[in-house]
Amino acid sequence: MTTKRTYFRETTAPQRKLLFETWEATGSVIQACRKAHVSRGTFYYWKPRFEEQGYAGLEVFASRAPKRRHQTAPEIEAEVIAARREHPKWGKRRIADELAKDNEWEPVISPNTVRRILKDAGLWESEESGEGKKAG
Repeated sequence: MTTKRTYFRETTAPQRKLLFETWEATGSVIQACRKAHVSRGTFYYWKPRFEEQGYAGLEVFASRAPKRRHQTAPEIEAEVIAARREHPKWGKRRIADELAKDNEWEPVISPNTVRRILKDAGLWESEESGEGKKAG
């Protein structure tokens, strides 16, 4: 027989407040968790912060999202821009391949990152301008 685990979504600040108010009033972790609809793991996750900061510490949730995107090395960005200026007809794949060729065919940068760098530098023609569209 396998036991099915219950899924608990991320808690809200009012839910965490209710959890610790109930825990302080009753002294029972199980009862507090039932009333706030959270797991005991959630209680013990938030307990150190509650003991240190009180109810104010329960207000802010630490985001798990990445803080900043992966940054391409400035030297690579400079090489991409230089390649585009030297060979304006080269596209993103060709520039990425040329950089890989100079690095013993080990990929240095993806074609889409090349496009982002060129777009940020104002060296990428958007599709709305008619560049690259086939005459039909």
